[in-house]
Amino acid sequence: MHVHRYGDPAGSPVVVLHGVTGHGARWRRTAERYLPDRLVLAPDLRGHGRSPYEPPWTVERHVADVLSVLDADGIERADLVGHSYGGLIAVHLARTSQRRVRRLVLLDPAIGLPPADAAAEARSYMAPVSFADAAEARAALAARWPDAPDEALDDEVAEHLEPGPDGRLRWRFEQAAVVTAYSEMTRPRLTPPPDMPAHLVIAAKADMVRPEFVADCRAALGPALVISEIDAGHMLYTDREEETGTLLASWLRE
Repeated sequence: MHVHRYGDPAGSPVVVLHGVTGHGARWRRTAERYLPDRLVLAPDLRGHGRSPYEPPWTVERHVADVLSVLDADGIERADLVGHSYGGLIAVHLARTSQRRVRRLVLLDPAIGLPPADAAAEARSYMAPVSFADAAEARAALAARWPDAPDEALDDEVAEHLEPGPDGRLRWRFEQAAVVTAYSEMTRPRLTPPPDMPAHLVIAAKADMVRPEFVADCRAALGPALVISEIDAGHMLYTDREEETGTLLASWLRE
């Protein structure tokens, strides 16, 4: 697995998981500005970035990959942060290996999505998308991320584009892995393990987090659950970097 490392190598470890079509370097600004005293490990998930593209791309395979990252660094226990599909993987990892997770943060997790919605999103990624140059790619990204600062757009273009065999630029992910991920997001919803300290952060403008999932979490975790809402779209840690980063730093410090 390709892992981006930030912060203090001697600091308490935090593992941060991106969503579909993403990559670990999206967490760089959050790590450097809000978690400088922590060891932040940000893997590229299988099928994304510079990690292997070979299947399977199931939740179980992603969980095993993240655990292998912990094992390779000799980390017995870490805080775990997951955004979108990364949130689904984080929940399953916490349930699979509860002893490895100290605290859990779910940033607008994609859990228990309606099958029709997930199918529509999956189909939208079946046709290849490419760009003549970086400027065209940046313009397309800006249309998808209307609230993202210029810095985030520039970083994404610099880190996440690669040339295809035809010389045109493409985002650095495997389409089949993304299609599979949307299928995985329709699984029956599971909550974090009972009594695990968990912070659910909902992006108010996204309509991603299902009310049924919130109710299940309240019932399963009781006082171990904290719920916050940020007035942002789904990409809340890029769109509202300071608010999200400050929340992470404060809650993970406890």
